[in-house]
Amino acid sequence: MSQPIVFKITGKENTMCKLKKSLDELKQSPRQWFKYFYSFIRGKRYIRSQYDPCVYYNKLPDGEYIYLLFYEDDMLIASRSRSVIDKLKKNLSSEFEMKDW
Repeated sequence: MSQPIVFKITGKENTMCKLKKSLDELKQSPRQWFKYFYSFIRGKRYIRSQYDPCVYYNKLPDGEYIYLLFYEDDMLIASRSRSVIDKLKKNLSSEFEMKDW
């Protein structure tokens, strides 16, 4: 990484700037977003599948499961309980900008 030409300061050519947060259009932006999503979903007690890293699941108190299948910016939620699905969608929409198709 190097300083942009217009921001070079004589005598400090090797000085770098530290970003306090990720910016759009950077290579690390998707990674930072995923880390945030992962910490959020883990906070809701979802477990990442050992067979497919795009699948998260949570065992419900009645013994049923809810599954969250995640790929890039798309999600599929599956469960037998519609109320549990609605609750997860409400939690996700309170934290992330999303559309429900």
